[in-house]
Amino acid sequence: MPAISLASADDFDLGEYLPPGRFSHGGKPSAVSLLPEAAQIAVERGFDALAIQLRQTWLYRRTLTGPVPDRIHMYTDDHRVRVLQDADALMRGRFRLAGHAVDIRQGSIFDQPAPSADFAAALHGFDWLRHLEAAGGDLAREFALKLTQHWLNRNARYAVPAWRPEVTAERFINLFAHGGFFVGDLDEAWRVKFFTSLRDQSLMLARSLPESPDGLPRLKCAAALVLAGLCLRDERMAANGLKRLSSEIKRQVLPDGGHVSRSPGQLLDVVRLLTMVNQAHARAGWESGTALDQTRDRMLLLLRFFRLGDGGLAVFEGGSEDDARIIAALLAQDQRQDQRLTHLPDSGFHRLGLGRAIVLFDAGAPPQGGFSTSAHAGCLSFEMSSGAHRLVVNCGAFAGPDRHWQRALRSTPAHSTLTLDDRSQAGVLGDGLLARLLGPRLSGGPAKVEAGRLEGAHGLSVEASHDAYVAEYGLVHQRRMTLSRGGFTLTGADRLLQVPSHPSAGTRDVRNGLPYAIRFHIHPDVRLSLAQGGSSVIIKLPNGEGWRFRCGGGDLSVEDSVYFGGGSSRRAEQLVIKGAVTSQAAESAWVFEQVGSL
Repeated sequence: MPAISLASADDFDLGEYLPPGRFSHGGKPSAVSLLPEAAQIAVERGFDALAIQLRQTWLYRRTLTGPVPDRIHMYTDDHRVRVLQDADALMRGRFRLAGHAVDIRQGSIFDQPAPSADFAAALHGFDWLRHLEAAGGDLAREFALKLTQHWLNRNARYAVPAWRPEVTAERFINLFAHGGFFVGDLDEAWRVKFFTSLRDQSLMLARSLPESPDGLPRLKCAAALVLAGLCLRDERMAANGLKRLSSEIKRQVLPDGGHVSRSPGQLLDVVRLLTMVNQAHARAGWESGTALDQTRDRMLLLLRFFRLGDGGLAVFEGGSEDDARIIAALLAQDQRQDQRLTHLPDSGFHRLGLGRAIVLFDAGAPPQGGFSTSAHAGCLSFEMSSGAHRLVVNCGAFAGPDRHWQRALRSTPAHSTLTLDDRSQAGVLGDGLLARLLGPRLSGGPAKVEAGRLEGAHGLSVEASHDAYVAEYGLVHQRRMTLSRGGFTLTGADRLLQVPSHPSAGTRDVRNGLPYAIRFHIHPDVRLSLAQGGSSVIIKLPNGEGWRFRCGGGDLSVEDSVYFGGGSSRRAEQLVIKGAVTSQAAESAWVFEQVGSL
């Protein structure tokens, strides 16, 4: 099946791949409960608007004082993908940023209207710089120099969105990692303008950091402030940044080392940022701090935990596979190569690994409040690989601007778990005032998730349950999985159990048959063949390895799906068990078993 780029994702008919999951949820927070926080944010934004006007005045600019650095004293390594094709496209006038492409034949890209806020943030954040550095050569250097001069002509003084704290942070990270290949070519007049602006930007970043979006963007701002202090040799700024970074780490890093978002992708970003800060401290000859080093070490263990057989990350909570080479490069710095985690008690994940099989199981509640703006309703979903090949996956996250796609991929049917009555476990705040103030938060979802694991003679087992469907249906979803000793068989069972003691249990009558669907999204490189009679499915991995899927307690079918976990949209397939709850409980059992080469 051909890969389809993000730019052509609109060619998909979403209804072909995912059911129209209704985003209402019986347990979601009421609008009234969100009003106090929304009101506070509305007031803060009002003050922010006044602050923006003030910061653009001559009088305010006079408060940005201090010595102007004369050079960037060191550069850090940036463990992110650099794409030569993107560099070539840039030098041909095609800017591909944040899921959009803008062509420039004359004039400056900075004079063109941005197709989205994310495109503008990537442009002003110098997201293009690492690709140009990778290309190298005089043409790429001159182009980076030209773009920087264009930016300075329009944004050397405070401007929005270019000077928003999260955009400034991204620009600093790119400059302090990749600026060395062109900054030395600035002539004297441009150097004065460039470094004066860097001084002003760093002062403004320190002042405006609390205005950045909560979560990873704010942690990134603190890390960028540390880098600015170290790379520009401003000890006071470095100390201020380190204090703020330590504060954000305490807020955002869980005791087991996971990020509060529960996203392996955001965990990777934090590890990358802490690695850059650690490296800058070492090159400056300063101690980075034991607590910071210990946090990074714990997170490296989790990064190893979330890797599947191909070296990439499992696709949970809005993350993606990411580049296996980058992950390996970061993990190579970890001295505890033999140490492995099997369970993350605070992040809520289990890992089953035997033989060549790896299973990662999401057994935790979604993040809450402002940390849930990219969270997914995928409780009790799992991903599985055999050797270097992914077998069972989740659909991933949509990186483009289409909100319909974004919400659909965050809903329960886009995950390898059970969906009851076509209802997502949780919804996403819509397009109203609350969403504009609070962001696209996940609303509702399970409040109580219980899990346990057992190692027995037959292999590794994990059992978990969630209550997302209790409020409306009085039903608990329970899933049990066992990976056999040799990793040749994964057996599982999904149950829907009645909770008669719940005050709202039974608000929906199950006697007429309440439908459920258990989905197993399959990686697009894997081929499925429904056996004669529809009792089982033959699964063929790219290396010819064969598996068989069988089930009981429901009707089995193979349906279309879509996969975004690899960075582009790809057509895929899914195994679906459909049944109905007609009494106090319902159960479907299933098994993936290796059958040799096909």
